[in-house]
Amino acid sequence: MGEGAAIAGLGMTELGRVYGRSARRLAADAVRRAAADAGLGPADLDGLVVSHGLGGSPGIELADTLGLRDLRVLTQMNAFGATAGAMIAYAAMSVTSGAATTVACVFADAPLRPERSSGAAYERSAREWHGYGGMTAALGFRSVNALYALAARRHMARYGTTSEQFGAIAVSTRQWATMNPLAQMRDPITLADHQNSRWVAEPLHLLDCCLVSNGAIAVVVTSADRARDLARPPVHIWGWGQGHPGHRRERGSEFGLTTGAAVSGPIAMKMAGVTVSDIDVCELYDCYTYTVLVSLEDYGFCAKGEGGAFVESGALGPGGALPTNTGGGQLSGYYMWGMTPLSEAVVQARGDGGERQVAKNDVILVSGNGGILDHHSTLILSPHRKGA
Repeated sequence: MGEGAAIAGLGMTELGRVYGRSARRLAADAVRRAAADAGLGPADLDGLVVSHGLGGSPGIELADTLGLRDLRVLTQMNAFGATAGAMIAYAAMSVTSGAATTVACVFADAPLRPERSSGAAYERSAREWHGYGGMTAALGFRSVNALYALAARRHMARYGTTSEQFGAIAVSTRQWATMNPLAQMRDPITLADHQNSRWVAEPLHLLDCCLVSNGAIAVVVTSADRARDLARPPVHIWGWGQGHPGHRRERGSEFGLTTGAAVSGPIAMKMAGVTVSDIDVCELYDCYTYTVLVSLEDYGFCAKGEGGAFVESGALGPGGALPTNTGGGQLSGYYMWGMTPLSEAVVQARGDGGERQVAKNDVILVSGNGGILDHHSTLILSPHRKGA
């Protein structure tokens, strides 16, 4: 088993409103960049794990696009926004078990089209609604935005969480984005800007919602022993966990009040040998401001129901006690599903954050959230070998 597994390479294509290349081509570019970042070539890979967005591409045919031969691990994974954490765990288990030595994990998506809005990128043809789904559709719950609005509203009703507290997350995340050259949204915003932004689905304003981006991000996972001798500083994978709560949207359900972070977080931290008090930096899945707040509660950074006061305290922004989403997250940076928080964790662990680099980066928590709070993954990463 050696010293465990580590991330040795990071490859990121241009992100945002970039056109002219398919998701498959973007993914191939990201894998080549990640391998080069590690000081390797594509021929050095003997494992490939692929994830795609709602466009349905790329799949495992990416191996042929890259000209990879004699792979020992090749698979496609999808737990929506929780996929990145699951891919890293799978890759880490592959290299520590000897099933493979060097595994690339990649996500790509290209939903944006020129001269079309971001909202149009996720429009789908009208569908027929049957049974219970037809009843909820008749009540207006026809989109992801509406269902997350329902979750956020329930948290507000139970714990008194306010829209202004969600706005505090939007503002602190944008503060980080102003220092990230890759961020799509870099102009500072105020709480008034948040409150005055249009409704998407009450209680969610536009500035409560993530961006839409084209692009691809890949990482290379290998053994910590081997990573030590490669081109860039290794980012050690200390722990991982998953949680799939299976909420029912019916009376007595905890939907909107808790997430899979309450399960995946303790598993990952126990594997890593740390507690919540050891976490220096959080890179959380922020498809909405609300998911940051509820995840912080479920990880134990504050008590259940006190997430609003916690984020209002200024803890998450530059100079705060718990730097969170230091690249601007998905709210202001770029939307590459779980690869957004993962890529920024690698940047921070390596000390490559430039103006936004945090001073203390010994233990970094990365979260992923998929579906409508259906799936969750957690990673614990560090620039140091575990136990060193």
